[in-house]
Amino acid sequence: MNRNDYSGIIEKLKPSGVQLLAVSKTKSVEEIQALYDLGQRDFGENYVQELLEKQAQLPTDIRWHFIGHLQTNKVKFLVPFIYMIQSVDSLKLLLEIDKHASKNQRIVRCLLQIFIAREESKFGLDETELDLLLLTVNRNRQEGRFSHSQISGCMGMATMTENKTQIREEFVRLRMIFEKIKMSFPSDPVDTLSMGMSSDYTIAIEAGSTMVRLGTLIFGER
Repeated sequence: MNRNDYSGIIEKLKPSGVQLLAVSKTKSVEEIQALYDLGQRDFGENYVQELLEKQAQLPTDIRWHFIGHLQTNKVKFLVPFIYMIQSVDSLKLLLEIDKHASKNQRIVRCLLQIFIAREESKFGLDETELDLLLLTVNRNRQEGRFSHSQISGCMGMATMTENKTQIREEFVRLRMIFEKIKMSFPSDPVDTLSMGMSSDYTIAIEAGSTMVRLGTLIFGER
């Protein structure tokens, strides 16, 4: 972890008010602690078991974000402490989060993961699935359900390509979907558009990102 690199990124993000999520997957407890000591509080992890081991050893005021593909049978392990689950890619998963959050008497912030890339290997809701999820949540809320899972926005990953025009188009599309989600829940704090990684975060900020997920630029190559 390079202290100067981290400080430079923080200064670069300040004018736009974009939040930094430090992607700490595969990084050691010591490396995370060093970044914490510089003031970083939001960290993102991809694997449940790795996150559980780190969470037990690090300061309790870290805001842990889960950003990897999440299986429903692993939700119960995260809900007691997780700050945000950014990878909600199905109604089934959202229901499971809400169920366990209710048991733990917590409200868990969630981002809907949207499929915007041209790579079939990536996860996420398409727009038809998104519309159905939004409709279902709104209808069920009127009956008192989904009170422990808070949809706070959306997350997405652009195609891994050198074509900046394509990346920009995908991010602009995600920004439009974010606005749709905001309109679906007008009285809720839908305030997080998580898009942009080490290779494309400047394009994401131009397109309206409110949170970038950076790993390599902060910690170095994995």
